[in-house]
Amino acid sequence: MLTEIINWIVNTVGSLGYPGIFLLMLVESSFIPFPSEVIMIPAGYLASKGEMNMIAVILCGILGSLLGALVNYYLAIKLGRPLLIRYGKYVMFKEHNLQQMEDFFARHGHISTFTGRLIPMIRQYISIPAGLARMNLPIFCFYTGLGAGIWVIILTLLGYFIGENEMLIKEYLRDIVIALVIICTIGIALYWNYHRHSTR
Repeated sequence: MLTEIINWIVNTVGSLGYPGIFLLMLVESSFIPFPSEVIMIPAGYLASKGEMNMIAVILCGILGSLLGALVNYYLAIKLGRPLLIRYGKYVMFKEHNLQQMEDFFARHGHISTFTGRLIPMIRQYISIPAGLARMNLPIFCFYTGLGAGIWVIILTLLGYFIGENEMLIKEYLRDIVIALVIICTIGIALYWNYHRHSTR
């Protein structure tokens, strides 16, 4: 079943071209998450064969990711806040907790959003707490686009240079994800250390 879905995604990228990349990355980044690797790596491979333009592929991937993140952001504002305020008490989440979340994202939303976009299993969902906290929209868009851009470029380049070697892609992708998690962890630690000293 999963193989069929992946094959369908690959065929869609090939047949729909740039709009297909944009739409699939929009969906991937919003309410139906699936691996963005199966979108951007084939697109990068098609770019290496001259069937697509590399810059256009990357731009479509980033714009789709950003719009998908905005879908989650606004859904969290429209649906998440009323539900949390009304039913949060049943799961020990009170209105003052929402205020704490808002305060946190007002101060640290940029680092949280940026690093969250680089970590698998978190990247699709970081928009939800940002929306619940009503994070400043231009800042949210900037750091979401920056994080999504790095991820999209990495995947597209993998497809461009080694798109035909599935085993090598898996190996490189695993190492890249591990490196990103380590870098993000170090970056967050440095950020917290700097912020702690600067507020003394």
